[in-house]
Amino acid sequence: MNVLVIHGPNLNMLGIREKSVYGEKSFEDINELIMEEGKKLNMNIEIYQSNIEGEIINKIHGAYGRVEAIIINPAAFTHYSYAIRDAISSVNIPTIEVHLSNIHKREEFRTKSVTAPVCIGQISGFGYNSYLLAIQSLKMTKNS
Repeated sequence: MNVLVIHGPNLNMLGIREKSVYGEKSFEDINELIMEEGKKLNMNIEIYQSNIEGEIINKIHGAYGRVEAIIINPAAFTHYSYAIRDAISSVNIPTIEVHLSNIHKREEFRTKSVTAPVCIGQISGFGYNSYLLAIQSLKMTKNS
């Protein structure tokens, strides 16, 4: 199974920014854990990060016909990017939205996701494990 993992804006600063919210692990550490989990489950994982909305949209479009699933942490774009929402919807690739923090326990503006309704599910609040749970969920879904 080929899986594209997309990290949205500011996630490249993990381990530096707001450790009390996003944890101590660096962006590189989290990507290493994602790759290890994919390898354990016999998945080919491609990781991509961008702070630019249009680049994320282009990456989603480019995944069409190339990957079986997408895991995306749209970060701040979660709350207002109808363009990313439409890109996810347009490619018809099973997509799981993930968040390190529990967006439903945060500031009011962070509680609404415009992208989740076009995803097969959302995992939030488990730190870096949110990504690993998403990978495991894809494996279970594929095997059921």
